Amino acid sequence: VSLCNFPPCSHGPECSEDRSSRTSRMGSACIKVTKYFLFLFNLLFFILGAVILGFGVWILADRSSFISVLKTSSSSLNVGAYIFIGVGAVTMLMGFLGCIGAVNEVRCLLGLYFAFLLLILIAQVTAGILFYLNMGKLKQEMGSIVANLIRNYNSSHEDSLQEAWDYVQAQVKCCGWIDFYNWTDNAELMNHTEVTYPCSCEDKKDNDSVFLRKGFCKAPGNETQSGNIPEDWPVYQEGCMKKVQAWLQENLSMILGVCGGITIIEVLGMLLSICLCRHVHSEDYSKVPKY
Repeated sequence: VSLCNFPPCSHGPECSEDRSSRTSRMGSACIKVTKYFLFLFNLLFFILGAVILGFGVWILADRSSFISVLKTSSSSLNVGAYIFIGVGAVTMLMGFLGCIGAVNEVRCLLGLYFAFLLLILIAQVTAGILFYLNMGKLKQEMGSIVANLIRNYNSSHEDSLQEAWDYVQAQVKCCGWIDFYNWTDNAELMNHTEVTYPCSCEDKKDNDSVFLRKGFCKAPGNETQSGNIPEDWPVYQEGCMKKVQAWLQENLSMILGVCGGITIIEVLGMLLSICLCRHVHSEDYSKVPKY
């Protein structure tokens, strides 16, 4: 009879201890996996927070795109930029606290992490709803900002807002807001007796020029006695409205994609923090790093 063929143990203290030991090992392994998954999620959360913060800083620092036009004329975009910076900073802080709480299994930090994640999630949903409800107002505000800018454009005055709009027209290859006739609202431009047009609107057949032309330019060899006729301007015919709105929509889609990714990570982080917090039975503050 083989000595190795013992019947399975089902009674006795030895079997009970063996089952308890196996269960304990499995539970310990599960906690470790949860802990390191939560650490990775928080690391990614920290990086995405840095992206949001960087986006807010870019809005405030930008001087050469349509964002600069909106920012100079609308206080709401500046407020939005500061909100992005604040949310990004808080997100990075929460990612950092989550990493410490996960690795060191500190229930206090895990609970604080869960509470702040819940608040951030509620704030994000509220901000998304408010932004969606104000999209129409933003589009109207853009049109009025550009119309006012074109009407008051002064070629002899150096202005960062005018330079930003010149950059937009040259880069997007458009003229005016609805179309190039918007520039007929500018009194200085229409007072010229020769064919004069916005330099940044010039329809360049060759794209070799890398210099941004500002102000008003005279069309060579096109003097006329009937005044400055817009139909004679060598400019782009299409307005900037559709192209700018498409550009904003593309960038907003990217922002919404980042926010959607953060939301998913937040929900997973909340679930993992609850799971880990339930399995941490003792609070050992000696594990918290001292700085």
